[in-house]
Amino acid sequence: MPRRGRTVAGQAFVVQVVVLAVVICVGTALVVWQTRHAQDDATRARVTDIAVAVAQAPSTLAAVRSPDPSALLQPVTEAIRRQTEVDFIVVMAPDRTRYTHTDPERIGKPFSGNIERALAGETFTETFTGTLGPSIRSVTPVRAADGSVVALVSAGVTRTHIGAQVTEQLPMILIAAACGLVLATLGALLLRRRLLRQTVGLAPGELRALYDHHDAVLHSVHEGLLVFDKTGERAEVVNDQARRLLELPDGPVGRADLPISLQRLGSGVVRDEMHVTADRVLVVNQDVVEYGGRRVGTVLTLRDHTELRDVLGELNSVRGFAEALRAQAHEAANRLHAVVTMVELGRPREAVAFATAELELSQALIDRLTGAVAEPAVVALLLGKVEQAAEYGVELTVTGDTLLDSTEPLTAHEIVTLLGNLVDNALDAVGRDDDAWVEVTVRRDETELYVRVADSGPGMSEELFSRATERGYSTKTDHHGLGLALVRRLVARHDGELRAGREPESAVVVRFSLPPVPPESTEDGDG
Repeated sequence: MPRRGRTVAGQAFVVQVVVLAVVICVGTALVVWQTRHAQDDATRARVTDIAVAVAQAPSTLAAVRSPDPSALLQPVTEAIRRQTEVDFIVVMAPDRTRYTHTDPERIGKPFSGNIERALAGETFTETFTGTLGPSIRSVTPVRAADGSVVALVSAGVTRTHIGAQVTEQLPMILIAAACGLVLATLGALLLRRRLLRQTVGLAPGELRALYDHHDAVLHSVHEGLLVFDKTGERAEVVNDQARRLLELPDGPVGRADLPISLQRLGSGVVRDEMHVTADRVLVVNQDVVEYGGRRVGTVLTLRDHTELRDVLGELNSVRGFAEALRAQAHEAANRLHAVVTMVELGRPREAVAFATAELELSQALIDRLTGAVAEPAVVALLLGKVEQAAEYGVELTVTGDTLLDSTEPLTAHEIVTLLGNLVDNALDAVGRDDDAWVEVTVRRDETELYVRVADSGPGMSEELFSRATERGYSTKTDHHGLGLALVRRLVARHDGELRAGREPESAVVVRFSLPPVPPESTEDGDG
């Protein structure tokens, strides 16, 4: 078994921890540097304040003018130094001779450092390496009443002292950095756990292969496929075949963008339901997808059964013709048996009358239909439906004003589909009631093709009829028919009109407008 690579969650966790560690280390270093910088600024301000305070004290000017300045100044400056926690306070003459120093042995020796700016009357700070090592020091002048500089005061803190102060704060900084790293690591672990759930523990190569296979399947599968989110309202995946079958535009797709019948599916499980759109007959399946006991989406698949449905329609028509022939053969056998029996009983005249009466009725209907309807398929369909209705105990009549010289704008197959579904719907509507009847009218003139099928049934309201034409909704409880939905699809294809009414009787009417016939042009002769 090939070795799997590190999962996406694992790689993300490692990268996050490394990045966070680097960021925290750099941040800690910056905090230490900032603390050291802030400590230096605070030290400069502090030593300046101390030096200026000592220089401006009247006792300092008086001591400088006394015969023994060191005896007066050394105890005072040392007391101030210890109280303010600086490393030295030096009072010196303008020629650099020290009057005070932290180390008494250095009193009387020259001060090391820059004093030119202080001699000029300026207070300044500098970092300088003196007898106590590198230090931040401030130098300020001591002025007489006339403004002349009679002495200088320098106060300072060594770098070692400042470093110790920073070092005292370092544990807190490191503790804060460690806490930050621990919290960041815990956050990365939580993110790793979430990524593991979302990627199902797959490595990047596996995710890439899964995506490639997924994309290839989506573009190659011959079924329409829509994958909805857990709400069932927004499609997260729509393949090319689904867009073609449902005529969906490019871009996001929601449940509201689907045909009305598919919108009403909801988000439950559906098995092999027939749905009719404007141009197609679709077989629809829908499944709920769950992972870890949670609903994560809904998968809707579509199969195009338009051509198959048309073939099945033709097959049903042929089957109807066969059933009609079988019924006629059965009825003819019964009549023949009755005629033979009557002849055997010595009543030939009654036998001839019985046989010719039935024959005349059938022949009269055939002659009338063949004379009024030019399309043989329509004649055969109507004759078959008459026989089928008779078997159900329903009287089916073709009205006397039926006249069909051509099926245009429909083809012969389309007119058979239209009539067959309307008559079947009417036969289902009347049921097996006594005195049930169905009446058919097919007429074509210069302006329109008119089809009307009336029955003795209760009829349908406008809302019920609208639902029946959406996707084969049926008032029958044993199944959902597609007859009226197929009729609606055919009518819409030819820009026809389909309506139902219950006044004065239940009827469905279909109209197809015909283009006007241009008048024949006449030319004047020369003669």
